[in-house]
Amino acid sequence: MLLASNPLIQVTPGLMIWTILCFLIALFVLKRYAFGPIQKLIDERRARIRQSLEEADEARGEARELLEEHRKLIGRAKSDAEEILTEARRVGEATQRRMREETEADRQRRIEETRKQIEAETRRSLELIRAEVADLSLIAAEKVTRRSLDDADHKRLIEDAVGELDFSVLEGNDS
Repeated sequence: MLLASNPLIQVTPGLMIWTILCFLIALFVLKRYAFGPIQKLIDERRARIRQSLEEADEARGEARELLEEHRKLIGRAKSDAEEILTEARRVGEATQRRMREETEADRQRRIEETRKQIEAETRRSLELIRAEVADLSLIAAEKVTRRSLDDADHKRLIEDAVGELDFSVLEGNDS
């Protein structure tokens, strides 16, 4: 019996009972004062982790919603900007067209005023020429007749001289 010679391997019933009894007491004490609080801490940590994961999932969902809303807002802002640009272009073109029309109307008005001034100056010049021709005719008639003419003779000579002149050349060829 070699095995029985080692005192650690020998079965001693009293020692065995006391070992089991000490083990059960240590197990009870550990379970009551160590395992319970440790398990409670583990359960609390597990609950906090689960809650953190749920909050993270909720935050991720909110972030997705905010991202979608942000994308919609950007899309609306782009379409609004395009509408504003289109409206600005339309207003600019309308303003440019109106300015061209006003400029053309002003140019036509000035041309018409200039034409009227030219016509008035032409009429005035023709009247001056007629008056000069009449005066020259009187002077020529006096020299030819070598006498002074009275008012009736002046009037008759002027009418005759003016009637013989062709003023259509001076008025401009409208034909």
